[in-house]
Amino acid sequence: MTAPRFHLPDVSGTALRLDGAEGHHAADVRRVRIGERVDVGDLHGTVAECVVASVSAGTVSLEVIRTRNLPAPSPRIVVVQALAKGDRAESAVEAMTEVGVDEIVPWSAARSIVRWDGARGDKALERWRSTAREAAKQSRRAWLPVVSDLASTADVRERLRDASLAVVLHESATARLAGIAVPTAGEVVVVVGPEGGLTDEELADFAGAGASAYRLGDSVLRTSTAGVAACAVLLAKSGRWS
Repeated sequence: MTAPRFHLPDVSGTALRLDGAEGHHAADVRRVRIGERVDVGDLHGTVAECVVASVSAGTVSLEVIRTRNLPAPSPRIVVVQALAKGDRAESAVEAMTEVGVDEIVPWSAARSIVRWDGARGDKALERWRSTAREAAKQSRRAWLPVVSDLASTADVRERLRDASLAVVLHESATARLAGIAVPTAGEVVVVVGPEGGLTDEELADFAGAGASAYRLGDSVLRTSTAGVAACAVLLAKSGRWS
């Protein structure tokens, strides 16, 4: 079993201290013990391998054994996720973080039922970011995925135009994603539409930016699972999972 992972903004030095929310989680929820191995990461590629030196209520002191600096994964996988109703979008964020997506871009598609307006949008975006942080901890990630600000269709078009590989998932596409050639560097951008699907105008707009449409298989996946399935294919074919 891998060592539990906690997060601090700075993991330099020979000794670290977990307090606040992380200390509570380590001491009172996980109940780590003296001598136990734990990892502490800064979510920007640096991970300190530690041993628990002491434990008190809400506080854990750690001795650092060694520190590793892990490079950012390549190619960079970016998912443009259309807003979805209920908790499906947050489930998608959680699962995509666990499999290794590097950036998640919330997108207000034409057929998105949910709209992020004003304070409601701010709260929803923070939920996505909080979900990504917790999933990164659970999955022992060294790098926290970026959850970008809400994107418009024009914003998405520009991301696709600049990508090394631009993919739009669509159930009517004839090309299979499993047959795609994935670059080993640069940015791979995948667009996942809303429950009602992409409009013809969106498809044409994205095709004009250099994106190609692909399907995963014969079944039609929910918006909350399509991105996860697509990224699993791309991560395997890129060599990141080899």
